[in-house]
Amino acid sequence: MTDLLTFGETMVSVRTARPMRLGGDAQLSIAGSESNVAIGVARLGHDVTWLSAVGNDEPGRLIERTLRAEGVGTRIRFADDAFTGFIAFDQPSHDITRVSYHRRGSAASTLTPDEISAAVTAMAPRLLHVTGITPALSDTARAATLAAVRTAFAAGIQVSLDVNYRARLWTRPEAATALRELLPHLHTVFASDDELDLLTDAQDPVADLLNTVNTVVVTAGGEGAWSHTKATPSSEEQPGDAPRTEGQPGDAPSAAVHTIHSPALPVTVVDSIGAGDAFVSGYLSATLDNLAPDARLTRATTSGAFCVTAYGDWESLPTRQDLTLLTHTQGTALR
Repeated sequence: MTDLLTFGETMVSVRTARPMRLGGDAQLSIAGSESNVAIGVARLGHDVTWLSAVGNDEPGRLIERTLRAEGVGTRIRFADDAFTGFIAFDQPSHDITRVSYHRRGSAASTLTPDEISAAVTAMAPRLLHVTGITPALSDTARAATLAAVRTAFAAGIQVSLDVNYRARLWTRPEAATALRELLPHLHTVFASDDELDLLTDAQDPVADLLNTVNTVVVTAGGEGAWSHTKATPSSEEQPGDAPRTEGQPGDAPSAAVHTIHSPALPVTVVDSIGAGDAFVSGYLSATLDNLAPDARLTRATTSGAFCVTAYGDWESLPTRQDLTLLTHTQGTALR
């Protein structure tokens, strides 16, 4: 039984350190929210599987090879009639990163409810992690995401969602409609403060969401993150607990909200791309280790801090042995 199953689109990525129109050297890699999380959780010592479709092309083979090299199990459908998505990062200014996509009609957009649900049932993971990016790719990918969380929830599998809103892929009303469909089948939600209104119209969005899900984690970059649960920290579900009772947003609150804050670690930020995925990978790893909510946030913020200290979506994600390195003063030489 795998610890974590996740699915979605991973693209071949090209990154330049200046405006791409000027040409010059570029770095070739891969990028995708779900695969970033998969790599992060695998580096922290867990059994992870990533599922998707890619083109039957060299970019698709690069994705497969990279993930396998990082210890991530893969269930990949190679499509002869669709291409592997492409993403480009360039820097018009030293502290601004610009993203360009080529992904409409990509192989990952053809993911189907049947293939995703079958994988969830066959693999019976301890955790299923989804993002708000996959349902934005196409109608079939949206249906596949809904089918996956429904199947997992019904089987007692813990399900998490990272909202990860991408304005280039869909509008806020479209995202709200699709993501609210997922809520009754989720246990943990990750969102930035400006994404909460995609999940509920309530004046107190966290309290409202806790009528439906067990945990709401709100991230705020350099200000750290907050974990909100019902009543006391001990009430939060652990992997393997009995499934919670399905609720709906707007139900009457059943308990007070317990909030924990973890500040961001003081590091020099080089590149914030992938920081949210790094945070989620740390949190999910700590969840799989049955750590308390405060320890989950600590590992999450630590993983996020590693990510922002170097360029790349996933390259600087920590191993379990790395987690204590940021306790040293910056500039320390470990001899």
